[in-house]
Amino acid sequence: MFQEYYPLWIIGSIIGLISAIFILAYALIKDKKKALGFERNMKDGELLKRLIVYAKPYWLNFVIVGFIMILSISYDILSPFLIGKIQGVVKDSFEIPALVKYLIAYGVILIVSLLGTYFQAIILQKTGQKIISHLREDLFTHIERLSHNQLNSIPVGKLVTRVTNDTNAISNMFTNVLVNLVKNSFIIIGVLVAMLLLNYELTLMVLCFVPFIVLFTLIFRKFSRKAYRKVKDGTTDINTFLSENISGMKIIQIFNREDKKVEDFEKKNGYLKKARNQEILVFSIFRPLVYMLYISSVLCLFFLGAKGYIDDVHFLGQTITSEVIVSFYMYISTFFNPIQNLAEQFNVLQSAFASAEKIFTIFDIDPELKDAEDAIELDHVEGNIEFKDVWFSYIPDEWVLKGVSFSVKAKQTVAFVGSTGSGKSTILSLICRNYDFQKGEILIDGIDIRKIKISSLRRHFGQMLQDVFLFSGTIRSNIVLREESFSDEEVMKACEYVNADKFIHKLAGGLNEEVRERGNNFSAGQRQLLSFARTIIHKPEVMILDEATANIDTETELLIQDSLEKMMNIGTMLMVAHRLSTIQHADNIIVLSHGEILEQGSHNELLKKKGRYFELYTLQYHKNQLLNSHI
Repeated sequence: MFQEYYPLWIIGSIIGLISAIFILAYALIKDKKKALGFERNMKDGELLKRLIVYAKPYWLNFVIVGFIMILSISYDILSPFLIGKIQGVVKDSFEIPALVKYLIAYGVILIVSLLGTYFQAIILQKTGQKIISHLREDLFTHIERLSHNQLNSIPVGKLVTRVTNDTNAISNMFTNVLVNLVKNSFIIIGVLVAMLLLNYELTLMVLCFVPFIVLFTLIFRKFSRKAYRKVKDGTTDINTFLSENISGMKIIQIFNREDKKVEDFEKKNGYLKKARNQEILVFSIFRPLVYMLYISSVLCLFFLGAKGYIDDVHFLGQTITSEVIVSFYMYISTFFNPIQNLAEQFNVLQSAFASAEKIFTIFDIDPELKDAEDAIELDHVEGNIEFKDVWFSYIPDEWVLKGVSFSVKAKQTVAFVGSTGSGKSTILSLICRNYDFQKGEILIDGIDIRKIKISSLRRHFGQMLQDVFLFSGTIRSNIVLREESFSDEEVMKACEYVNADKFIHKLAGGLNEEVRERGNNFSAGQRQLLSFARTIIHKPEVMILDEATANIDTETELLIQDSLEKMMNIGTMLMVAHRLSTIQHADNIIVLSHGEILEQGSHNELLKKKGRYFELYTLQYHKNQLLNSHI
């Protein structure tokens, strides 16, 4: 008996040995999964549940695809049976009418399958793009809601990867993987039913291989998850590195650090290459294993079929004929092909889940700044500002502001002076709720700013910073910020008000002159004048200038100084100035040191006190005199 079925014992022993090796590897890796990076904060079910939310609005499309899919798989299930029948007709009577009947049936189901596959792909691609577009918009909107502190803690390259690469991976899941997973599952079930109806013995033989398929798939699942996560991490690191270093390429070249940056890039690129190779290795092992099971089942089919035919063996009342062998040969191929495809689709599914986890990690970052439930809209702001015992720290217990209290009346110009780190810029950031303070109150027209909607609050402020950010586009689009309600006359009037028209008129394109990335085709002074025009055209009641005159040449400074004097008449103005000469006309000057107010008053009042402001002013005066003497 043993010798009679010797080939089957050999096949079983080989499969058993391979299974034992993989079970051992799985057990060893499972014990060390945390060390190897297998940890997962979100389970597949949780990720799928959150992704399905985006698919729900298009449920009808998926129902239609499901119906089409059932039609398209008819070919996979019925064609082996028809081929077996055709083989029987050819072998026995070779009756032309019977042969034509089976050929027509075969052609019909083939055409139905092809048409079904075509329409299924079209519907899925369009639906998938809608889903991903919605997901991408929600992600970008959520990023917009994050506070300055949160955005500072996340590399820009990582956010770009989340919105682009990771959403594309999920798109493939909706347009291809999920439906094909269902389709292949239906094919497997349909083929099993067809094989059971055709022959019990051979079906039981095929089913003997199923536990090994399940085992290999579970083991592969662990390895592929690790490999995909490494690929995603490596891609994110490279995008982050490129985003930072290409933006800072001028500094790299100035300090002759090209070789060092190439070395750093090679390390990150090498990590990604290694991760990709691991991913390929995992798949290159799994798919041949499934193919090995397929070949083994075919060998068993031929062995049992030949033995049954030669020895006239009957099992469970089943007779093995040549037609049955032909049909089963095709059924086995149809049975294992979806399983091999499932392995490939499982790779893509793991990639999608790895991407989804990273995307939802961003979604799960709770914005630090939120509107209160009873937050109000502000239709108009007079410009009265009051700080009451305000304490603030970026890092817990390391106070940047310590009990700061002051008041600003509407239409006043107030300047903040002090050394680096004294809290000047922090005060301006708190007024606009770029950050939230820990203690005290900040009032706008007597209303606590935490009781005002953030968008409403910021709508009444115009902020002009030292580092002016210009977007790619035109001068006009950078001034109006894509609000098309402004006419060219209004835009130019704002430019004339802040003296930006003088250089704009010299440009060939005027307001439509191209602005390259970050405005690098304009000087620092020109960018600053454009930021003034951007602020003025939106008519804010409160204007904030944070070191807006720093690093500006003397000629441009005169233009900016003239612009500032005009803007002082528009509304309340709060200034942080590096050059004390620009704030001499301020109604109140507040001198800060280590987060506390040392003194405040007008320029002349503070000079008479001969305190910290007097020291700073005297130091700058002598410095300017020394510079002028060397010119």
